[in-house]
Amino acid sequence: MASVDFPLTADEGLDDLPRTLRREREARERAARQKEAKARAATLTHDFGGADIQEHAYPTEAPAGTAVTRFEVPFTHLMAFSIKAVLAAIPALMLLGAILWVAGALLKAYFPELVHMEILINFPKPA
Repeated sequence: MASVDFPLTADEGLDDLPRTLRREREARERAARQKEAKARAATLTHDFGGADIQEHAYPTEAPAGTAVTRFEVPFTHLMAFSIKAVLAAIPALMLLGAILWVAGALLKAYFPELVHMEILINFPKPA
């Protein structure tokens, strides 16, 4: 049987509220934190834009149980990204080839008894 551990006191966060009430409580707490941050930023003595804190029109945290169902990217942006990825892969493959070549040369130098294989392809001469 699964063990269910409940907190022993109410201070430990026994949260048996319905989801709607929990979301409302979290929204109120978030609004209070933002209001406090605005008030704190307004009293700052520096010029780093304390008064121009902008409210977000969308939530910063996704609710639990959400899934991304669509991701829209313009074709030209996707094409540009793909071209950049291909161009960035060329030096990476050259570096990987050099590393593998050096590793093979070291293995061949330290372990000459390793099997050295050579593939010969012969084409018969036309008669």
